[in-house]
Amino acid sequence: MSDRDQGLIAALRAGEEQAFTRFFNAYVDAMYRLALGLLGDEAEAEDVVQESFARVLTQLDSFRGEARLNVWLYRVVHNACISRLRHRRPVGIHLEELDEGLPLPQALVDCGLSPEDILQDRETSVALDEAIAQLPESLRAVFILRDIEELSTAEAAAALETTVGAVKVRLHRARLLLRESLSVHFGERYG
Repeated sequence: MSDRDQGLIAALRAGEEQAFTRFFNAYVDAMYRLALGLLGDEAEAEDVVQESFARVLTQLDSFRGEARLNVWLYRVVHNACISRLRHRRPVGIHLEELDEGLPLPQALVDCGLSPEDILQDRETSVALDEAIAQLPESLRAVFILRDIEELSTAEAAAALETTVGAVKVRLHRARLLLRESLSVHFGERYG
């Protein structure tokens, strides 16, 4: 655990007035991105983030410091999102089952654009957001944590309460599916 995390936890435990504001401001944007990415609903994502911060504060004494504070908070947000998603889904489907039998990419197209060109292209951004939203939850969570939030593989595994190997496999599958989806987009535009 970093010195920053230790200091923040000590301040939160001591009930310092500004500690919660610092804690919230340091992590709210990243937690909201994860919740929105998984739930696809702004109001629901906001609710999950607020509930998660409240839960972390009430369970602060149980934080053992084995992982960074943000990894613990990611885990809480992820679990809250999964809980909400389970209520949306018919009974009997497990997240682990969603990984099985996923299609492999069929068509890949080289669009010939530099990364800078792609980032500046609003249509591409919309297509990427839509492609990410179409990923199964377990792949979407890994992709968001690793490629958007830039957590390490080990941190993502800790946040998702899974193995490093599972994170690697899911990330690979997510990237392949995104690449296929975006290849179709680029094939239509530039093919």
